[in-house]
Amino acid sequence: MKIQLKSAFFIVFLVTPFLAVAQTVKVGGEVATPLTIDAAEFAKYPQIKVSRKDKEGKDHTYTGVALMDILTKAGATMGDELKGKNLTKCLLVDAADNYQAVFALAELDKAFTECAVILTNTVDGKPLPKGDGPFRIIVQNEKKLGRCVRQVVQLKIVSAK
Repeated sequence: MKIQLKSAFFIVFLVTPFLAVAQTVKVGGEVATPLTIDAAEFAKYPQIKVSRKDKEGKDHTYTGVALMDILTKAGATMGDELKGKNLTKCLLVDAADNYQAVFALAELDKAFTECAVILTNTVDGKPLPKGDGPFRIIVQNEKKLGRCVRQVVQLKIVSAK
């Protein structure tokens, strides 16, 4: 009986929190229209493909949505408005495990860069593995994977101070 109780305690209190990864991405901060993106909403955006090497050097193809498209829909400062003090605005990406990464908005705007930065839910035509998804950021041409954030739960526009 004691072993069964210990096993139940272990499963409920230690393992369960790691199994519950958010199935949505919240978009907020300094935007006109906060969004919540689930799989159905995600499928409505134009999809693009990005090739990226993993840490072992193997090539993979990710399909997803340009972050610029998501931020534009949310009403973030992009395009012609991205100048002057608006160049101090950043995108803070939050993951389920509290990992964070930051992008200057200019790094995501097609008027400033040709580097593709996407939110993806598939790799090589299959859903992302549980440890990576359901949503992940992929940065096409960066040398390191540090900003290819796994298990993304929030995209938040903030101003640098």
